[in-house]
Amino acid sequence: MPMTEPAPLTEQDIARLVDRFYDRVRVHPTLGPVFAAVVHDWDEHKTTLVAFWSSIVLKTARYRGNPMAMHRLLPIDASHFAEWLALWQDTAHAVLAPAQAQQFVEHAQRIARSLMHGLGVQPRTRPLDLPRLR
Repeated sequence: MPMTEPAPLTEQDIARLVDRFYDRVRVHPTLGPVFAAVVHDWDEHKTTLVAFWSSIVLKTARYRGNPMAMHRLLPIDASHFAEWLALWQDTAHAVLAPAQAQQFVEHAQRIARSLMHGLGVQPRTRPLDLPRLR
């Protein structure tokens, strides 16, 4: 049986990923309290993040925010980034086709490195290079 290419990624796929991911973040023992302190409207936050990822992956240019400025408000360190990335990777692979999930993981790793650099967060080791799943 020949392998078929997954359907092209859509905004609905991104919304499904963001929705599932932030549902998991909200109950995460480490990440949940960080987000709960600053996110007061989860629907609005998810809508913003769908626009962000749509801009990154689909090149829609819908996102108009400043991620660096937003992350400066958070009490975060390298361990938070590592946990966020591990949860993101797990969720992406649960929700999307493997190649699409890997695309999101690679983007997230680059974004995390950039944010950490901009925030002056020093990784303890190389926690942002996650092993490939599947």
